Parts: sequence; structure tokens; C-alpha cells
Amino acid sequence: MGEVDKVIAHRLNSSVPLVGQISQYIIAAGGKRLRPALLLLMAGALGYKGTQHHNLAAVVEFIHTATLLHDDVVDESTLRRGRATANEAFGNPASVLVGDFLYSRAFQMMVDADDMRVMEVLADATNVIAEGEVLQLMNMHDASLDEGAYLRVIRSKTAKLFEASARLAAILIKAPSHIEEACATYGQALGTAFQVIDDVLDYAGNTAEMGKNIGDDLREGKATLPLIIGMQRGTPEQAATIRHAIEQGETEKLPQIIEIVRSTGALEATQQAAATEAQRAISALSALPSNSYTEGLLQLAAQLLQRRN
Repeated sequence: MGEVDKVIAHRLNSSVPLVGQISQYIIAAGGKRLRPALLLLMAGALGYKGTQHHNLAAVVEFIHTATLLHDDVVDESTLRRGRATANEAFGNPASVLVGDFLYSRAFQMMVDADDMRVMEVLADATNVIAEGEVLQLMNMHDASLDEGAYLRVIRSKTAKLFEASARLAAILIKAPSHIEEACATYGQALGTAFQVIDDVLDYAGNTAEMGKNIGDDLREGKATLPLIIGMQRGTPEQAATIRHAIEQGETEKLPQIIEIVRSTGALEATQQAAATEAQRAISALSALPSNSYTEGLLQLAAQLLQRRN
């Protein structure tokens, strides 16, 4: 990760001061660097000996950071990782344009790998993520969304970059197709579990733990899995309360809605859905060599279910 940080610092250089300022602002905010770590761990598990994984780990972090900049503008978010979002600090236009810079810089860096498969996977992932963002926008304030439609959004918007990160490690060592697919399955399942748990925390965590405002999803009109299950299991009156809040983007009854998703067992059911995905990730690792990196990947999937922020 130290080598990845060096690549990130070097590649953030720009002759336009505001580009570097905003890029540094959001990257310096911390974050889990989970996608780069996933690529590095998977490369280690497969025995990769080169250095191109440092470059590609920085690429996936840049793509992820660009999506955060754009997401926060679309969602009108004011808090991320415990401090003001870039759009809150610098304004929407600057955030969108610097997000574009990070996307384009990521594509410049992809070329360094000199591998069309790398380009193909990252270009496809970036396109699918964009589609997922638009799909989520279309689904805003739609209380009729079912679990299948919910999963389609998060597998596009969140899990796809996890999947690409894991697949890239296999491509770097020119692994056989069954190994590449096992890596991709691990990444997709891990990314899905990560987002499902994130949606649990919106109704089970608190602002200090999460680094974002509780109830943001509801204010944005997002029908996440805890709400979908809460409507399915609740009384007609409880379902109507959640439905109205999603459709209107209201948070006035947030305490009541939190109580509904807890009393109906919706949080436990959502956590179980995440556990199923985490187990799918763990099962995919059986195709990989047994070593300390693979053990790290196994622990990553298992510990995901204990995350609080």
C-alpha cells in the first residue's frame, strides 16, 4: 500500500492547482482503500512478482474516488468519512470536473499496463458503474423496488469495481479462465456484501461511527434492502409509513422507521443476505493457492460482517 500511495501522489500532479487540491482533499480523507487492497492481496495470492499491480491499484482507487465525487453531487451529500464532502467544501462544478480529471487520469494509467485485457476489464467496469448510477437515479423514490432490482443496482454501482480489482490480479499473471472467474466471483460477492452491510448501518449505526449522516439514504429516496424487507414484513400501516418516506424523501419519521426495520427483523434478514454473499466469496477462494494472502482474503470476507463504518 505504501507503493500504491507513492503512485497516487505522483499521478495527482496537475498544472491546475484546484485539481490537485480537491483530489488531495478527498484522498487524504482516508477511507478503507479496500479495492486497492483487494487487488494487492489477490496478486499476492496468485504469486505475482512484478510491480504493475501498484499502478492498477492506484487506477481502481482513482476510479472509485471519481465516483465518490460525482455521487456526492448527485445525492447532495454534505458529510463523508467524518468531514465535509468535496462538493460542500469546493462546490458542485469543481467536484464534477475534478471527478472527470480522475477518470481520465485513470485511463492514462491503464495504458501503462500495455494489456488490452486490462483495458477491457477497466473500461467495462467504468461503464457498468455509470449505468448503475443512472439506474439508481431512475429508482429514486420508487417504493415498489424489489430485492432483485436492488441487487442489480449494487452489483453494478458498487460490486463491479471490486470484481474488476480481483480479476485484474488474475490477468496480470495470465491465469487460466477458471482461476480468473474464481477471483471475479470473490470480488463481486465481497463488494455486494460490503454494500448490503453499508445499507444496514444506515439504520443501525450512528453518524460518528459511519462518518456520514444517518438517514441520508431515506432522504435521497433510496429503497434499500432493510426498507424493502421492512415493508414486506410489517403491518399495512408500517409498510405505508416506509413507502411514504421513500416516495417523499422525508426523514421526519426516521426514528419510527428505524424501529420498524428493527422490530420486523429486517436488519437481521439484511445481515443474513450479506452473510450469504460473504460465504460465496469465501467459497470462491477454494480455487486459489493456499498461502498467507489467501488467508488474508478469507479474513477480509469474514470480518466484513463485523464492520461498523
